[in-house]
Amino acid sequence: MPAGEEGSRLSARLVLVLGGARSGKSAFAQSLAERAGGGVCFVATAEDGDEEMRRRIRRHRANRPKEWETVELEGGIRLGKPPTPGRVVLLDCLTLYLSNLMAVRGLDRTDESGASIPEEELERREREVVEEALSLVERLRRRSRLLIVVSNEVGMGLIPPFPSGRLFRDLAGRLHQRLAEEAEEVYLVVAGLPLCLKDGENPLSGERHGGLKRTVDLIGARRQTDGKTEKDAGEGPGAG
Repeated sequence: MPAGEEGSRLSARLVLVLGGARSGKSAFAQSLAERAGGGVCFVATAEDGDEEMRRRIRRHRANRPKEWETVELEGGIRLGKPPTPGRVVLLDCLTLYLSNLMAVRGLDRTDESGASIPEEELERREREVVEEALSLVERLRRRSRLLIVVSNEVGMGLIPPFPSGRLFRDLAGRLHQRLAEEAEEVYLVVAGLPLCLKDGENPLSGERHGGLKRTVDLIGARRQTDGKTEKDAGEGPGAG
C-alpha cells in the first residue's frame, strides 16, 4: 500500500459471502449492507457487453436502494473513482473480477491450439492475478468502515472440461482461502439460507456469537425483511 492518506488508514472489517449461482448470496449481502446503516457504496464488476448482461444490470440496479453510491470498475478491472470514504462497501462479485483479470493476463486463451503458456510464465501470471485481486480488496477496506465481498463458490460442481475453466476454478479457490483467512466473518449461502462458516464480531451489533446461533439469527432476520431478499433479481454477478 503506497504512503499517504489511504495507505495510513486501518483496514475495515471484512465479510466474505460465498454461494453458487442463484443461491441468494447477493440478496443476503445486500441485506447485511442495508442493516449496517449509514451510506453504502456498491462496487460493480460487470460490463454491459451484450443484451443479456445489460438486462441483468438493469434488474440489479432496480433492486438496490436508489440512494446507494455506485462505482463501476473501468474495463472491469480498474478502480478509477474510489468509493466515498467511511461508507459500507459492497463488492459484487469477486469471481467476475477474477475472470476479467484472467482475460487481461491472457489466461483465458490457454485452450487455443498453439497458445499454451510455458509453466513458469503461467505460474507468474497466476500469482499476479491473485495478488491484484487481493490488492483491490485491501484498497476498498481502507476506504470503508465495513467491506462485504460477494463471490461465487465454483469448486463444488463438475470439473470444467477445458484448461482455462479448471484454472479459473483453482484461482478462485485459492483467492477465497486467502480472503477467508483475513475476514472477520465468512458465510456460505445455499437455497437463500446463510450458513456462518467463520464468526467474529457481529458487524451489525458488535456482539459475538457462535456459528450455529449466528446462522439462526441471520435466517430469522432475513424472514423479517420487506421481501427484497426474496427477489434476488440482480444476481447476475457484479451487475452495476
